[in-house]
Amino acid sequence: MIEPISRLLGPLGHFSVTWRDAIDILIVAFIAYSLLRLIRGTRAVQMVFGIVAVFLLYELAVVLKLAALRTVLQALFFYVPFAIIVLFAAELRRALATFGRTPFFSWFSGYHAEETISDIVLAVTSLSARKTGALIVLERREGLKNYIENGVRMDSAVSYDLLVTVFAPGTPLHDGAVILSGERVAAAACFLPLSVNEGLSKRFGTRHRAAIGITEETDALAVVVSEERGTISVARDGQLIEDLDGKGLRDLLLREFTVAA
Repeated sequence: MIEPISRLLGPLGHFSVTWRDAIDILIVAFIAYSLLRLIRGTRAVQMVFGIVAVFLLYELAVVLKLAALRTVLQALFFYVPFAIIVLFAAELRRALATFGRTPFFSWFSGYHAEETISDIVLAVTSLSARKTGALIVLERREGLKNYIENGVRMDSAVSYDLLVTVFAPGTPLHDGAVILSGERVAAAACFLPLSVNEGLSKRFGTRHRAAIGITEETDALAVVVSEERGTISVARDGQLIEDLDGKGLRDLLLREFTVAA
């Protein structure tokens, strides 16, 4: 029994795996896994299937000796790299931003202002009790300058009174998001990208989709108060943590910004 197995593995006997090869394979596997996680649940999945289908069709044309189809597909392959850049622009940008946020490349030091977080929690719980919709984005390592610039610049200290006033119904700044940078309110009435995740529940409105969308694009945290139910949620890394109370929100924010430090 041993002899046939050794004979079967004979052609592979000349292969030798070193520790460098193992590290190489692990890095490639990690990159592939990260890319798959990055596009999971987005329209990019269908695009990947489409590109794979085109390559399979080309192989089929080669096997069946379909000269015309093979020639057309060969001409199309020249444009595939450009198509990938255009179609996957958002995913590539997100991947590079994620890579840049790793500890090896991050020079950021998070803030530890418990007083600021206390004001945020107090304002959010107050808005929740009144069923007043709100969206507060907390900047972390990755800057949100592009989104700050499309809103109304404020550059004010974070306070309970300011946050509650901004989101009061009927005020000019009620719609859109408030972006906090460090311990300052950078801007209000900011427009955020909506999530492209097609698997999101239909019960999520524009405010929740914007919260998830900004955390898909950046490493920011987004606190959402539902106008319909008054519930408090936090979006992080494209995922929504729902039905938080004041203590749960405070613990989550303190934990996240302690990790970011």
